[in-house]
Amino acid sequence: MLSSQVDSQQNLPENQGILYLVGTPIGNLEDMTFRAIKTLKCVDLIAAEDTRHTGVLLAHFQIATNQISYHQHNQNARIPELIAYLKQGKSIALVTDAGMPGISDPGHEIVSECIKQNIKVCPIPGVSASLAAIVVSGLPSDRFVFEGFLPSCRQERKERLEYLSEEKQTMIFYEAPHRLLETIGDLCQMLGQSRNIAIARELTKLHEEIWRGTLSEALTIYQQRRPRGEYTLILEGKALSEKIHLTADQIKSELSQLLANGMSRSQASAHLAKVTTFSRQYLYKLSLEL
Repeated sequence: MLSSQVDSQQNLPENQGILYLVGTPIGNLEDMTFRAIKTLKCVDLIAAEDTRHTGVLLAHFQIATNQISYHQHNQNARIPELIAYLKQGKSIALVTDAGMPGISDPGHEIVSECIKQNIKVCPIPGVSASLAAIVVSGLPSDRFVFEGFLPSCRQERKERLEYLSEEKQTMIFYEAPHRLLETIGDLCQMLGQSRNIAIARELTKLHEEIWRGTLSEALTIYQQRRPRGEYTLILEGKALSEKIHLTADQIKSELSQLLANGMSRSQASAHLAKVTTFSRQYLYKLSLEL
């Protein structure tokens, strides 16, 4: 067991095993930590997203621990089996193909079940593509939101981007190469073409690339360039001074509300001109029609 590596926790049965969440390299094998190697060598079983992929990692570091598959397609059936194994006092290391388990990869479900079953869970930190990308993006990294992969359903994606259009913090997205151009186009349409973005490709690998510019420039670039590899997108949040895009019906509703609250047509038009894309003259003319 690896009890020497982690702090003791109260109210946990001593005869139960521990689930270790082990971070693995996202590309460069030299990013593997000594602690992660030791953990994978000492546990009784490794639950891997892809045993073939993890097998290459294990062979490189001469780790002979047995593996079992654990991924999004079999996790419902596998969780009871792994929980039973842990209750026998055995230790398990959960790994994904790259990065930290549970971040846009399997992990959350079994962690939740372990907590319900009063089974100890221990993180063995490692590389994360999202953190690696944001610190080199040049965009604010003191506060950010992680979105992962956007919904593949067109309507769900549109609804999510409408919600994010008001987000003021830096946003992090993951995207596959075959959907990159479509995603950039959707971001341009829903969030505005002037937003700054950093696009990181193949982080820590031989062909690592970090591109920086506006969404409009990114759309032009990737219309001419075939996307290859996995991408992490770091997108600028909405500026405090950024003007709001409203439909004609929405702007009429806003004008009506301001007039009902006692503003004159001139005052209401001037106020909305500061925060929307409409001119004061157009807004005043519109107010006369109400």
